[in-house]
Amino acid sequence: MKLYRFITGPDDAAFCHRVSLALSRGWQLHGSPAYAFNAYGGVMQCGQAVTKEVEGVDYDPDMKLGEQ
Repeated sequence: MKLYRFITGPDDAAFCHRVSLALSRGWQLHGSPAYAFNAYGGVMQCGQAVTKEVEGVDYDPDMKLGEQ
């Protein structure tokens, strides 16, 4: 089964660390990153889709994708 996540956050080191952690856990980048201005918060926001192939797991909407 293929899992999908879209990691988002402010354009800062913490966002890069979250993506790096996902990559270290076997997730792979999927597509280009997104970058947009959040007028409400007054900050730039980043987003990056990641996917991961897992075996022996059935999809459950309550699963914590970041823990896979």
